[in-house]
Amino acid sequence: MGEGGAEVIQRLQALTSRINIPAVPIVPTGRTLVMLGLLAPIAVVIAATAPAAWIVAPAAAAALILVALIDGWLAGAMSHFEYVVPSDAEVGQPAMIRVNAEIERDGDATLPEAAIGYDPRLGADGASHFRLQPTGKPGQFSGVGEAVPVRRGTGEFHDLWLRWPGPLGLAVRQTHVELDARMRVWPDLSPVRSPVLQAFMRDSQFGLVARRIRGEGTQFEALSEYEPGMDRRRIDWKASARHTALYARENESERDNQLVFAFDCGQSMCEPVDGLPRIDRAVSAALTAAYVALKGGDRVSLFGFADHPQLMTPFVSDTRAFHRLQSAAAELDYIPREPNFTLALATLTSRLKRRSLIVLFSDFTDPTSAEMMVESVERLVRHHLVIFVTMVDTELEELAIEEPDSMGDIASAVSADALATQRAIVLQKLRRMGVNVIEAPHDKIGYQLIDSYLATKRAEAIG
Repeated sequence: MGEGGAEVIQRLQALTSRINIPAVPIVPTGRTLVMLGLLAPIAVVIAATAPAAWIVAPAAAAALILVALIDGWLAGAMSHFEYVVPSDAEVGQPAMIRVNAEIERDGDATLPEAAIGYDPRLGADGASHFRLQPTGKPGQFSGVGEAVPVRRGTGEFHDLWLRWPGPLGLAVRQTHVELDARMRVWPDLSPVRSPVLQAFMRDSQFGLVARRIRGEGTQFEALSEYEPGMDRRRIDWKASARHTALYARENESERDNQLVFAFDCGQSMCEPVDGLPRIDRAVSAALTAAYVALKGGDRVSLFGFADHPQLMTPFVSDTRAFHRLQSAAAELDYIPREPNFTLALATLTSRLKRRSLIVLFSDFTDPTSAEMMVESVERLVRHHLVIFVTMVDTELEELAIEEPDSMGDIASAVSADALATQRAIVLQKLRRMGVNVIEAPHDKIGYQLIDSYLATKRAEAIG
């Protein structure tokens, strides 16, 4: 990733545990139970037609149970197994769970199955099911399942089940073990590691963007010989007259700007969009833009609030300290209460001692809270530059344009259209106040935010 890349990527460490095997019972499979169930009507028919042969059905049932027990015994005994879970993962990104087992039996015809249960924070289903495959060594199997965390924080793995059938599939041996393993879920940094952004960062240091940073500012840097294609307005006519050759001014863009990424952690931002809470989508986009800002020589801070301010980090000025922003973002909590914009933004203003660029991530559905937000942002733009970032409400748009089939659908469409209109009015009010509004799908807000930041930086509108 380049300089500071080691701090951007959270190192994933694995927890490996060998398990003492408890007593392993033999359990009939569904196939055996179905066969036993079919014997019941057969027994009734025999008892009705040939009462003297009633013993046939019970004998058949006993024989089936005996064969199932033998099948379970042939499944083999497990000498040991172990599980490997990562101690760290990123929200929305799959975390691999590996289970290794050694079973003392001949052949690998039937494959063991594993299931691991975990905190709902680590996956919507709360469990992962997968089969173990032969490793090539006699009696050894290994399999990989995945958990996709849906919320930041620390989640627990609490149970592990493993079962392996006999050669006839009439019985299985199975074991259950209670686990004591935890996994910390961090913000998603996959956009930071994306090839597109990495190529952009290389250009920003050595290519086109670096030339922009040096050539389009207002602070004088140096004189250079004029070359075809340069802006003629950059020609320094006095220096050119002295040297009897054309010279152009090389300017440098402003650096050491202050950027604050402010997160609304309230009710609306806790709602999911495409499987993850909006706040997690916002955090991912903010950290991506923060990494670009740190590379550009600016200073970055994070601010979180809901019904009261949660945290504000000190300003970070080096990519080597990027992990501090990541750790702070991981602490932003999910608070199912309405945000207090007046208190939060007043607190933020009091802590800033110079003009800054404030990127506010929020969403709204209630017109009253939206008006309060507008009033608070209006006071904020008097002293600072503000970018307001919100995600497109695709569900609201679908309800508004969906063809109705009933009166209930018509009512939903009318309500959705009214909310969409109110939303557009609020965003238009923000634009009239001078706020740069970004409204885009969750997977595009990060790159649009970077574009807006770079445009603001080149215009030197922050300092």
